Amino acid sequence: MTWWIWVLLGFALLAAEMLLPGGFYLVFFGCGALAVGLLAALGWSGPLWLEGVLFAVLSVLSVVLFRKPLVQKMHVADEEKGVDSLVGEVAFAVNAMRPNSFGKVELRGAAWNARNVGEDGVQPKQRCRVEKVDGLTLWVKAE
Repeated sequence: MTWWIWVLLGFALLAAEMLLPGGFYLVFFGCGALAVGLLAALGWSGPLWLEGVLFAVLSVLSVVLFRKPLVQKMHVADEEKGVDSLVGEVAFAVNAMRPNSFGKVELRGAAWNARNVGEDGVQPKQRCRVEKVDGLTLWVKAE
């Protein structure tokens, strides 16, 4: 097969990786196709069956060696941000809440149901600290 077909296949696989939620598999097959295209352009690839074997070996070997470190590196900033991680964060009251009453607060750009567990009332736009998460209700205390 001519070298430029391998290069086109490689770029197509790299584009598919960007467009599809694949989990970093297609990028390695795209790099394998590009590597075989480079070898074919230099005349070092041999017959078609050897190009196919080179493509498979290079792709699978790169997945085995490089996928796990790449996924770990890419997800460092993408830590699990579950609802329980909201404890200790600062929210802003949307409406007034007396002690032990319910209302709304804004946190991370979303409105949440809230319960004022402090001894003082909370005024609109006042800062509140999240003390506990109970389902989708935040237990807050005025700062």
